[in-house]
Amino acid sequence: MSEKYQSGMSVRRSVLGDAHVDRAEAAKTDFDEAFQTLITEGAWGTVWASDGISNRERSMLTLALLAATKNFEEIPMHIRATARTGASKQDVIEAFQHVAIYAGVPAANHAIKLAKQTYAEMAQSETEGETK
Repeated sequence: MSEKYQSGMSVRRSVLGDAHVDRAEAAKTDFDEAFQTLITEGAWGTVWASDGISNRERSMLTLALLAATKNFEEIPMHIRATARTGASKQDVIEAFQHVAIYAGVPAANHAIKLAKQTYAEMAQSETEGETK
């Protein structure tokens, strides 16, 4: 694999976690292999690997853009990633408030609903981990 791919995979793992990336890699097939390489090199190896802004800021931008463009499916994954990027709950709600003003209240409202559900799942997982 290319250096860009290897860099992208490293960043992807640091942001999303090994378990998530391992599941995604296990689900990869010949059909989507080229697409997976494209996003690993482009999104993760170029955009997320850039040192132009922090991962905290990048996380906030990503969540706002996902909400504004109504690409809600990836919001839970990126909410979970905030545990690694340093974006706080306050950062996330600030980003979604910008979405409400500049892209529409319904989009922000749905994104907030997904974020609340995901934060609750994360808290539940932490609680279950403490009792094991």
